[in-house]
Amino acid sequence: MQPPRFWHRPPGFWSTILSPLGALYAFGTSRRLARGTALKLGIPVICIGNINAGGTGKTPTVIAVAQRLQAMGFTPHIVSRGYGGTLESATRVDERKHSADEVGDEPLLLAAFAPVWVSPDRAQAAKLAEQNGADVVILDDGFQNPSLHKDLSIVVVDAARGFGNGKVLPAGPLREPVQVGLARADLLLSIGPNKAQSHFLEVWGTPPCPHLMGRLAPLQTGMDWQGSRVLAFAGIGHPQKFFATVRELGAEIVKEEPLEDHQPLSQALMLRLENEAMLLGAQLVTTEKDATRLPDAFRAKVLTVPVRLEIEDWSALDKALTRLF
Repeated sequence: MQPPRFWHRPPGFWSTILSPLGALYAFGTSRRLARGTALKLGIPVICIGNINAGGTGKTPTVIAVAQRLQAMGFTPHIVSRGYGGTLESATRVDERKHSADEVGDEPLLLAAFAPVWVSPDRAQAAKLAEQNGADVVILDDGFQNPSLHKDLSIVVVDAARGFGNGKVLPAGPLREPVQVGLARADLLLSIGPNKAQSHFLEVWGTPPCPHLMGRLAPLQTGMDWQGSRVLAFAGIGHPQKFFATVRELGAEIVKEEPLEDHQPLSQALMLRLENEAMLLGAQLVTTEKDATRLPDAFRAKVLTVPVRLEIEDWSALDKALTRLF
């Protein structure tokens, strides 16, 4: 399901009516965090999380932090709940063996950059990571999960959408109130172009923690997209961001196909998209994350547009990482 439109509009009828439920949700989150007994590992744990429900750019952030740590000489392992996967016990993701149906699409993508462990029990997965050579754990999501002690918490937000109407689920897009979440955060990372960053600061002001600004930029692969006719499809939090990236590369999108986040790419769906692309004389294009869910028969037929996080000033993050060791 796409989020309700009123989540990203000034508070009105529906957000007001649902605010009591939002207060209950926020109370439940705070109660869970207060009652949890956090496992403290012998190695640092870095949490990449959010306050919003839905996509904010966590996956590119996890990749960027992992690569930053590797460049510093460390061996990070990534721990994920494995959203959408079917495996119930803590498992190390094997790109050659596992499918997105088993471990989730994001862990399968992340496994190309660092060892990844998936489990509904994040603490158990983190212990296995430590036992298997990790000298730092990157927790993909889990900012509101109390099972694991976090030595550094980075909250990621989409600069264009900000924190929506500022209300907690279901009255708005938030898992907890902004001021409560940011009080626990060590760093805030807003992702978006300069105009969106300026708007974010105008609406939400200076955060109570160090603030990083970044943008997602397409990875240069040598592919010349200029003038290419494409049918672009994406099952991510905000598909329109991917479509904008494809246009920035110079491609002509003859049809956009926004899908639900993590939507299965069934044989029937892919056959329909393939037929539509043929009729339009277009190339099928999707995201790296969606590509992990493609049926085998379509992997050679669909091009991907990988994106990477670019941060203007890494100094606040580098200082925070250095303090951990």
